[in-house]
Amino acid sequence: MPRQVIVNADDFGLSPSENAVIFSAFQAGVISSATAMANMPAFEAACAMARHPLLEGRIGLHFNLTYGRPLSQAILARRTFCDSHGVFDLNLPRHSLWLGREDREAVQQELQAQWQRCVDHGVRPSHLDSHQHVHNIWPIGEIVARFAAHQGVPVRLARNLGQNLSLPKRVFKGLLNQRLQGLAGATADYVCTPVDLRNAPAPTDGVLEIVAHPNQLGADFGDAYLEPGESLSRVLEQRLPGVPRASYADLNREFLRGAAALE
Repeated sequence: MPRQVIVNADDFGLSPSENAVIFSAFQAGVISSATAMANMPAFEAACAMARHPLLEGRIGLHFNLTYGRPLSQAILARRTFCDSHGVFDLNLPRHSLWLGREDREAVQQELQAQWQRCVDHGVRPSHLDSHQHVHNIWPIGEIVARFAAHQGVPVRLARNLGQNLSLPKRVFKGLLNQRLQGLAGATADYVCTPVDLRNAPAPTDGVLEIVAHPNQLGADFGDAYLEPGESLSRVLEQRLPGVPRASYADLNREFLRGAAALE
């Protein structure tokens, strides 16, 4: 079994219903972490919830380049990222290995703007990941990981557990994860979805992050990755019995203590 598990709910701030489910999942102890979307309509309400003791210090930034309107100006003119109406419309293949200078600068400015909006609303993000996994695109991942290192927070690795990962995907994700970890430092060791956890053996060591999208109120909850009627709570209990829940803030403190001990 892994040493710890971080159960992170993405999309905090997307809508009032998402906020209600995520807050309830924190209260039930199903999730231990969440990431907020700084450009979404229910973001301010999510930040108010984030002041609750159960959530405090456990909310990261869910960096968004694919949905809604950006918070910065330069990216509006970049057709790689936005349409003519100023709405995100990502036009970058997942296998891209390079971005031009103006595109890189626009991504950096948007990342800074989304981070700063969290800070301005009283939430300093504890970690970084991204909506629809855009930081799994190599040049965007490098920008996100360098920014995370500058802010002193962990970044999510690319999913590296699951039965549907072909050999080319495993090789690419392995190389990307080496790069992300080399740039950012503290991360979890393994990342998977609830479906991956249900269908494949859990890792036998390290820290595991479950990328969750709880989608119904109630003691069992559900998850966007699971079949309708399946229980997120039950999958976690059956596959990870007795494994303590943690947050990325906990992981970062361990990383910093370890780094200090080596000095």
